[in-house]
Amino acid sequence: MKIGVLTSSCADYSIYLPLLRRLVTDPFFETHIIAFGTHLSPAHGMTVDAIEADGFADITRVDTYMESEDPRGISRAMAKTMTAFADLWAAHPYDLVFCMGDRFEMFAACAASVPFNIQLAHIHGGERSEGAIAEAFRHSITHMSHLHFASAEPYLQRILEIRGRDARAYNAGALSIDNLKGLELLSKDGFKSRFGIDLGIPTILITFHPETVGYSNNVSHMDELVSALKEAEGYQLVITMPNADTTGLMVRRRWMDFAAESDRVHLVESFGTVGYLSCMKHCSFLLGNTSSGFIEAGFFPKYVVNLGSRQRGRILTPNIRTCPIEKNAILACIDGYSSFHCPSPVAIYGDGHAAERMVGVLKDLYE
Repeated sequence: MKIGVLTSSCADYSIYLPLLRRLVTDPFFETHIIAFGTHLSPAHGMTVDAIEADGFADITRVDTYMESEDPRGISRAMAKTMTAFADLWAAHPYDLVFCMGDRFEMFAACAASVPFNIQLAHIHGGERSEGAIAEAFRHSITHMSHLHFASAEPYLQRILEIRGRDARAYNAGALSIDNLKGLELLSKDGFKSRFGIDLGIPTILITFHPETVGYSNNVSHMDELVSALKEAEGYQLVITMPNADTTGLMVRRRWMDFAAESDRVHLVESFGTVGYLSCMKHCSFLLGNTSSGFIEAGFFPKYVVNLGSRQRGRILTPNIRTCPIEKNAILACIDGYSSFHCPSPVAIYGDGHAAERMVGVLKDLYE
């Protein structure tokens, strides 16, 4: 069975890893990785190289990166992606193509497949992120897909609401839990040796992406966030850089200016899967607006300060505090960590066997 796997960034590639390893070691599947988006961007770390370093040899590279990160640039990148994938789909027939999430690049690649009647298997459908234009892209990919793997039961029910009760939809659980249960994470000493960052110091792990609905507010959001972090004394700040989104370059520049002013700030383009999860394990808590604050952070669990509305609509578990992007509110939530009592690990995202379930479904349907 010839399988394509669409990956547009290091974020979705990291999630795919347990599934990719099962697919490439099973002789039933002929697996091809299709890397595009920021994977081929030097400014974002040229992360396609990390895929090769992990031992995956069959990689198709598709240049779709945007010229700018304003609305016009994103629309042009979507058009560029659809044009590039029209040629790819015409030249390379697949029995099934995996797609993930809600990025505009992923939407464009999937939309280009529709005239070719290519079967899509969508991972992480049914979820919500009301502060991002990704909300529309995710549900559109659900409509285009033939097979659906939800990360939790409420998200499965939303897929069934969108596609009907007879849809081929399954609650497989989150692949990220497979990663957390299956990978050997770095010790604090190992992390320091690899990345030069001492996680023995109290550390806030920060990932802040621009809000793409109401993006004109992102400048003021960064003003408030940076002002709060300047006063968050006693913490080392490890900041992972944002996605390619509307005003993403502005966010990058603000982080770079902030880091130039303070030696307690560390900017990281990409830790890779093991590095990021290890940093999450050893940090004091997470702050930002990334989906990893909802799924991966619940595994430990970690205290999470979820900023703004980008992730509004996701399942809120007891370890998450949602906070407006205002200096005083952010500082109050940071202070709230001192009284945080660690709840039980979050169990709604599965038991670490998501990849096994997905492969089992494929074999049941196609073998």
